[in-house]
Amino acid sequence: MKAYVFPGQGSQKKGMGEDLFDSYKDLVVKADNILGYSIRELCLNDPNDQLGQTQFTQPALYVVNALTYLKKKEETGILPDYVAGHSLGEYSALFAAGVYDFETGLKIVKYRGQLMSEAKGGGMAAVIGLEVNQIEKVLIDNSLTSIDIANFNSPNQIVISGRKEDIEGAKSVFEAAGAMLYLPLKVSGAFHSRYMNDAAENFKSYIEQFEFFEPKIDVIANVNALPYNKNSIEENLYKQITHSVQWLKSVLYMKEKGVTEFEELGPGKVLTGLIKKI
Repeated sequence: MKAYVFPGQGSQKKGMGEDLFDSYKDLVVKADNILGYSIRELCLNDPNDQLGQTQFTQPALYVVNALTYLKKKEETGILPDYVAGHSLGEYSALFAAGVYDFETGLKIVKYRGQLMSEAKGGGMAAVIGLEVNQIEKVLIDNSLTSIDIANFNSPNQIVISGRKEDIEGAKSVFEAAGAMLYLPLKVSGAFHSRYMNDAAENFKSYIEQFEFFEPKIDVIANVNALPYNKNSIEENLYKQITHSVQWLKSVLYMKEKGVTEFEELGPGKVLTGLIKKI
């Protein structure tokens, strides 16, 4: 059995999609109309140094991931047994599964990116070399109760999220506890944490206008590492903003269901590396 996985924020790079835009000119035009700028120019040349800014990163990755999937489907004629995406990448997985069309997905991602870019005063950090129970113990023992676990990426790679000053202050604590690496991430907000509650409520109101369809392929949700169904789509999408990304459990779930081959569709190989560790 086969699964396609789609990367999220952090995998963007200048030049991505170079082999795709000419093949899907109609979708590129639709993307430009929705976004109000040239997606091709942003991805290939990034003239205003915007590709790393959340409100531009998220639509750009969604477009490139989606076009990568369409090309793969055309070339192989094969539908995967499962799809999943890491955080933002989940929107590409839902597109691949037919939950919404290309334009609807892009409108939602554009709004999500704008909301998340407005989150200020937060921070995130990757903790390498400690397991989940060790990280939870460090947080409790050091009264770091204002910090949430944002991403369960692999057995030894966990991302934490919270107020900027708390994330910066926790560096020495985790290093003293034996972390091999404590790496602050280049984000302005405390994504996938309680601090995104206002953004999640705004997002929930926004997505109520759209119609969603039953997935044609099983999509494994970040929030609970279980397959989506038509009734869980809105709830999963808005909860994803404040809840942890259960990537480790998602991969293990697909493996238990018989998936033997994972293929990453989109720029970079971040998820491929995580899946090998898992």
